[in-house]
Amino acid sequence: MNKKAENIIVGISIGDLNGIGSEVILKTFEDSRMLELCTPVIFASAKILSFVKKSVTSTIQFHGIDKLDQVVTGKVNVFNLWREGVDVNFGTNDVKIGEYAVKSFVAATKALKDGLIDVLVTAPINKYNIQSEEFKFPGHTDYLEQELEGNALMMMVQDNLRVGLLTDHVPLNEVSSHLTEELITRKIETIKKSLIQDFSIVKPKIAVLGLNPHCGDGGVIGKEDDLILKPVLKKIFDKGTMVFGPFPADGFFGSSQYEKYDAVVATYHDQGLIPFKTLSFGKGVNYTAGLNKVRTSPDHGTAYDIAGKDVADYNSFKEAVYLAIDIFRSRNQHEEITQKPLKIKEKQL
Repeated sequence: MNKKAENIIVGISIGDLNGIGSEVILKTFEDSRMLELCTPVIFASAKILSFVKKSVTSTIQFHGIDKLDQVVTGKVNVFNLWREGVDVNFGTNDVKIGEYAVKSFVAATKALKDGLIDVLVTAPINKYNIQSEEFKFPGHTDYLEQELEGNALMMMVQDNLRVGLLTDHVPLNEVSSHLTEELITRKIETIKKSLIQDFSIVKPKIAVLGLNPHCGDGGVIGKEDDLILKPVLKKIFDKGTMVFGPFPADGFFGSSQYEKYDAVVATYHDQGLIPFKTLSFGKGVNYTAGLNKVRTSPDHGTAYDIAGKDVADYNSFKEAVYLAIDIFRSRNQHEEITQKPLKIKEKQL
């Protein structure tokens, strides 16, 4: 395996400092065994994390650095992006705090692009207080898609449960207009590629949920399933992708049908995320599939209501770190396997 895969550098954007992000980061890396798996680099400041550490009675030790070439293996590295004090008020929506969240995220993304970190794990942000003239994105994913190569797709992951979305942050009354043949084909192809290279599944089986109740009941409750989804999925299947559906969404998870497939694709946000969050028991991870770099995040938000109270569950964040490491390793392995035949052929020539 690639030497770098043995010491994976995990970049971490700090998220909204008034939320639970900094707490779950500290709690995750209090376990020294995590440092045997990776080298964390938190994009923030040692001063602000010292404040958070006292607020949540953490025993973690940091190693402050001013340049990314100063990262030390076996330490929790904090890349000092700023030196000034920051006024943290847990549980408060603050535009100034949003600016620091963006500063951390943008710097971590640049480091990811430049190969100075191997993977990126993002702590939760507040989509409202990050908006500015310089940053006009609804969230992490849209910015990452602009900065990195590929087509981003939200995939929720917990062990063998993987839920992808055809549309994500789209109002419900606009979903059907987004379901074009081009979009469906591209999203299914992205999911298939991710399952192969990121999860080491050789011949993935993908299920797609219908848009309307009972998949439209033959057109009685909407025609989109019959006129759009079914023909497109057949065309994709005939070209060799193991895609099935559309399936009525109401009973698909409750009947455990999802266990027969490597990924389930929902047509809209809540159709996929409600059953996923019900089944993932607080350990779900949001993975941005389809890009040339690996980014994960916990499946929860800023949780202002419990911020600073030392009660936040860090399991989802820890799982996000684990998944980023696993995917990085899987991609390395996939790259080696797919390139090896070429190297052999070159030697023969």
